[in-house]
Amino acid sequence: MGRRKDLGLLAVRLGTGGVLAAHGAQKLLGWFGGGGVEGTGKFMESMGFRPGKASAIASGSAELGGGLLLALGLATPAAGAAVAGGMGGAVSVHRPNGFFATAGGYEYPAYLGYIATCIGVTGPGRYSLDRLIGYRLDRPRLVLLCFALSAAGTVVVVARREKVLSDQRREETAPVTPAP
Repeated sequence: MGRRKDLGLLAVRLGTGGVLAAHGAQKLLGWFGGGGVEGTGKFMESMGFRPGKASAIASGSAELGGGLLLALGLATPAAGAAVAGGMGGAVSVHRPNGFFATAGGYEYPAYLGYIATCIGVTGPGRYSLDRLIGYRLDRPRLVLLCFALSAAGTVVVVARREKVLSDQRREETAPVTPAP
């Protein structure tokens, strides 16, 4: 059963990592019809992520870098945690639309974050670069550290976004004082 499980992990890593890397390449490089850093930065700014360009780089890096690392099975806890954090930010954007993706909900980013978390916690399996280098970048204490740092960063980013959106709503509803 061991080799079958390792093949299954490899398939999940390649599929999930490939999807994430492609999505990150849209954000960072403008590939596959994406906006690149400039376009994605403007879009992220409009969603309340400030500064937009830095947010685009962080989000795109989590997806492209985390996706590639997951696919390769390298630094697996850090890769899983980076993707989970990035998807946490995406969930915050889609949350008002409910769960299902058909209504613009958070189903898809939540699932990608969940799978990345599972891989990061489980480890990459036998067919990975982590195994090739003796699991030096996939130690149990790194799992806890990586996910704790990612969770803390995600909480800060999402809270900051919520404050920006709240301030915008307050400005939009504030009564206009007539000029003298």
